[in-house]
Amino acid sequence: MDLETRDLFPGLEDQILPERFNRVDRSVQTLFKKTLKSMSDGLPFIITGDIPAMWLRDSTWQVKPLLRSSHPKVMDLLINLSRSQVKLFLKDPYANAFNSEPNGACWHKDFPEQSPWVFERKFELDSWASILYLARKISEGYGRTEHLDGNFYEALELMIELAKKEQRHDRESYVFWRAGSPPHDSLSHDGRGAPIGFTGMVYSAFRPSDDACKYGYLIPSNLFFMNELKKLSVAGFEMKAAELASEIEEGINRFGIIDGKLAYEVDGLGNHLFMDDANVPSLLSLPYLEVFSSDNLKYQSTRAFVLSEMNPYFYKGALAMGVGSQHTPQNSVWPIAIAIAALTSNDGKVQKTTLDLLESTDAGTGQIHESFDVDDSSIFTRDWFSWADMTYVDLVLESISYSYERN
Repeated sequence: MDLETRDLFPGLEDQILPERFNRVDRSVQTLFKKTLKSMSDGLPFIITGDIPAMWLRDSTWQVKPLLRSSHPKVMDLLINLSRSQVKLFLKDPYANAFNSEPNGACWHKDFPEQSPWVFERKFELDSWASILYLARKISEGYGRTEHLDGNFYEALELMIELAKKEQRHDRESYVFWRAGSPPHDSLSHDGRGAPIGFTGMVYSAFRPSDDACKYGYLIPSNLFFMNELKKLSVAGFEMKAAELASEIEEGINRFGIIDGKLAYEVDGLGNHLFMDDANVPSLLSLPYLEVFSSDNLKYQSTRAFVLSEMNPYFYKGALAMGVGSQHTPQNSVWPIAIAIAALTSNDGKVQKTTLDLLESTDAGTGQIHESFDVDDSSIFTRDWFSWADMTYVDLVLESISYSYERN
């Protein structure tokens, strides 16, 4: 896509230091020139970075900062990306990552009849919510609805139908066991996942990290999905969506809140897991997802836990502190989570010091990594992770309250 960053965000160059603008420009141009591909029908396909596949979730957060632009080419890109997400969802609603064509490329063929479109078939509820989020933000921000076409209606009908089915998940219906891989790459109990009881929430096999859930009801993903159902404004679906959202909310209130704070996962049988992961949706990110305000007492109590050593994936060292993940090394924090902590703080000073931190811990590469060691930023994972780059861009824009003026 041939589009200058200064045209994408007019005036931004004058509001931040040249070094910061250059980094924003590099991230945006990398998105356009290296990450953005096309499918055979011309619809956009956005690879996650160093892996040549498109994740439904990642693609939403990779373009999130672009929602602050009013450039016509950006609007068209976002509308067509929403169409791409819907197209891929309809290929296999239980898949999290896809190929640009039915070439059979995959991380691992985990199902005998796995579609050649599917790169990875990990069922993650947040993938569905991410589709709804992007579609809604386009409509709200630009007043355009071309993407809410027949395919979108078909996808929405299927999504609600499957969500109601997954409220009463059949553990034999989705078995995920990846032999020879780390435990978090497979569901427990011989690939069937832990037993669960009915709560009204929707089952999710995997987290936004692509790591297996310990318990089947993932609270941040259910909150995200619930919120998008509540905000859904599509004729013929409002009542179905509202009923489903109400059932999910009741389940969260009954099973997901313990001692005034949100659990990360529960099973509906009395077990719960208190933690948070770096990937969005997370408990930390709930105001970023528009689920709660930052000053919500329940969120504040949860946030205090997440950003403390009580959270098993919180790490603190000489350079940084923040949230990591199960599949990255111990004592490694994720820039995405560091940025999300700032984006949900509503504190301009925190946002600016966080930008300084992210820029100084890139090991001189000029790119934001997946994770880095809290004591030595030269130890990091993933050279090129577009989601991290673009969350940094979103924080830059938020730090100066950048937005376009609607006509």
